[in-house]
Amino acid sequence: MALNIFNSKSLSSGSEMLLLNPLLNSRHVVKGSPLWCSCRGYIPRASYSNTSQNTTSAVGQHDYIDSYSYQIDRINRSSSSDFFQKIDILDALDDEYGGVVVNPERVPSNPDVFARALRLSVHHWKIKGKKGVWLKLPLEKSDLVPVAVKEGFMYHHAERSFVMLTFWIPDGPSLLPSNASHHVGVGGFVINDKDEVLVVQETHCPPTLHGLWKIPTGFILESEEIHLGAVREVKEETGIDTEFVEVVAFRHAHNVSFEKSDLFFVCMLRPLSTAIRVHDHEIQEAKWMPLEDFVNQPLIQEDSMFKKIIDICTARLEKRYCGLSVHRLFSKFDGKLSSLYFNIVKDWDSDCQAE
Repeated sequence: MALNIFNSKSLSSGSEMLLLNPLLNSRHVVKGSPLWCSCRGYIPRASYSNTSQNTTSAVGQHDYIDSYSYQIDRINRSSSSDFFQKIDILDALDDEYGGVVVNPERVPSNPDVFARALRLSVHHWKIKGKKGVWLKLPLEKSDLVPVAVKEGFMYHHAERSFVMLTFWIPDGPSLLPSNASHHVGVGGFVINDKDEVLVVQETHCPPTLHGLWKIPTGFILESEEIHLGAVREVKEETGIDTEFVEVVAFRHAHNVSFEKSDLFFVCMLRPLSTAIRVHDHEIQEAKWMPLEDFVNQPLIQEDSMFKKIIDICTARLEKRYCGLSVHRLFSKFDGKLSSLYFNIVKDWDSDCQAE
C-alpha cells in the first residue's frame, strides 16, 4: 500500500509550490511561504502564511495514519527531498485474531527502506486497532532481521528457509501463541505369527543403551498422521510393510530435545511382509526376535518405562487390553477431516475385541 505524500514531480519556485495530488488527480497551487507542513498519511494537511483566502488545502477523506510531521523552514532545503518521497505501508493480510500477517514476497530488500516502511506500518496498524504482527523473513532477506529487532520485533521460530518474528502492539503482555512446544514420536510394535518381534539396533545411541534391541522408532513428519508415521518409520528402518492396528499407549516427557516436551505414541502394527532390508544409515541391524528374548533383555527388565510398554503390548496380544483405533471424522469447527483415536468394545462381558 503506497502512501504518496506528494508526487515526485512536485515543483516549487519562489513562493509558489505546485502539488500534484495523486489521490485527487488534480493540481493545487498554494502561494506564500510554507511555515510548516504536517503530513498525516493519506491526509496531507498544509498550512501557509498568506493573505489569500485559500490558505489551507485539505486533501482527500482517507483516514489512514496520524503520523510523521515535517517542519520545513524553506522549501529548497535538503530536507525537502525526504519530504517529497513515496512512503509504503507493508503489504499484509488481516488474520482472524485481530492481527496482521506481512506478505514476505513484498517486503523491501533495502534495509533503510524496510526500516522506514516497518516503522510507519506499525504506527498504521496501531491506529487501526491491530494486535499482533507476524513478520516472516526468508533466508535471502536475513539482513533485515536486525532491522526488525531494532524496531521491537522478537524471534518466534525459525525453519530452514525463514525466520518468523512477531510484534505485540497493545500495551500489556503479548497474547500471541508461543512456538510449538512438543516433538511427536512414534514406535512400531510389530509381532508376527511366530511370536517374534521386529527389533533394531541403532548405529548411534547413548552408552547406557548399547546392545539394546528396541522397536523401530522415529519422529512423525509435518502434516503426517500418527498411524501413518509409525508405518513409514518401520518401512524405512527395516523394509517391512505393516498395517496399523491401534495406539496402545503414549508417553509424555519434558525437557527433552532443545528443551521441548515430547509425546511418544506406541503403535501396534500387523506385518504384511517378512523379508528385512536395512537401508537406513541410522540403523545398524534389524531382525525378528522371539518375544520372550526381547522381554528378558536386562535393559528392559531394569527400566520401568520400557517394561510397562512391553507388558501393555503383551496384554493387547492376549486380548486383556484394548487400545485406540483411528477414525476419520469431519468437524465444522475447522471444516476439515481429522483423526480421532478411541476404542469400541463389541461385548463388555468378553475379551477386548476392538473394531
